[in-house]
Amino acid sequence: MRFGLFTACAMLFLLPTIVSAQSIDGLGNTSSFSVSVLPQYPAPMSPATLSFLSSMIDLTNSSMTVSAGGKQIYAGSVQPVTVMLGKAGSVTSVEVTVTSAGTHYTQTIVLQPEDVSLVAEPLSSAPVLYPGKPQVPLAGNTRVVALANFADASGRTIDPSTLSYGWTVDGTEIANSSGIGKQSVIVASPVQYRTRTVSVIVQSQTGSLVGLSSLSLDPKDPSVRLYENDPLLGIRFEHALTSSYSIGGTEASLYAAPFSLPLSSGAPILQWFLDGTKAQTGSLITLRPTGSGQGSASLSLTATVNTNSFTAASANLSVLFGAKPSTNFFGL
Repeated sequence: MRFGLFTACAMLFLLPTIVSAQSIDGLGNTSSFSVSVLPQYPAPMSPATLSFLSSMIDLTNSSMTVSAGGKQIYAGSVQPVTVMLGKAGSVTSVEVTVTSAGTHYTQTIVLQPEDVSLVAEPLSSAPVLYPGKPQVPLAGNTRVVALANFADASGRTIDPSTLSYGWTVDGTEIANSSGIGKQSVIVASPVQYRTRTVSVIVQSQTGSLVGLSSLSLDPKDPSVRLYENDPLLGIRFEHALTSSYSIGGTEASLYAAPFSLPLSSGAPILQWFLDGTKAQTGSLITLRPTGSGQGSASLSLTATVNTNSFTAASANLSVLFGAKPSTNFFGL
């Protein structure tokens, strides 16, 4: 079971306003046209798209050249142009020249990408040594951690603990979780069938280096699964018991694993029922048929949370006993 869907947040800005790690230097009349960059905070080794607008010159009847790092990458009519960026902290200088009615208008844009990734760590139940990832719980919390890989123009790595982190949840700033070195935030799960968007803007203390990332949290219904606890092989996680289970010997041990129950109030409470009567609590139960002959019993289990009886999961199993074990190697 996995979470995490990482999405990059794209924003738009109009130059000549200086935003984050991007700046411009006017060569000529820079107010004649504006340049927007999408996404606003591009990631390393990714494309950034430049678009152009003007209320002073007719861009439709103008021509344009674009150079990146001193090398011309486009010449032709005015249209959006894509620039490939380098590694984190690397500087790409882009020069745009628009020619209209014989007059040249030039702007220089400096793009410096920084890398930010978000990792969701749901605070929900899962078996010990479970190879998958816990799911976002209903009525629970998720820790979201920002992994910032910042570097300056010389390639020197910036210590993530010295960066400033500005967290927002569903567009609302979380002031008490933001600040220098605040690399994680605890986020309450959204209600069922809804999603919650978590974003972070990471900046150097001078504000010259900036990166952004966001992800969506999608809660899952809690569940509980039953497995055979083999005395030799251990818990058989490769095969969950669903409808029925046969006890071939004098006893059998079963293990219950709750998934996606919130842990904010501690571990889930597991209660076993045998033919509707409370049997015992805990993740393990041992069944020992008594008497002779064949028969069956109804085994059920509920997993609940201390503070919220509505957050629960259950499983049911028909237990068969007294059947003669097969003497055929292949079970036929």
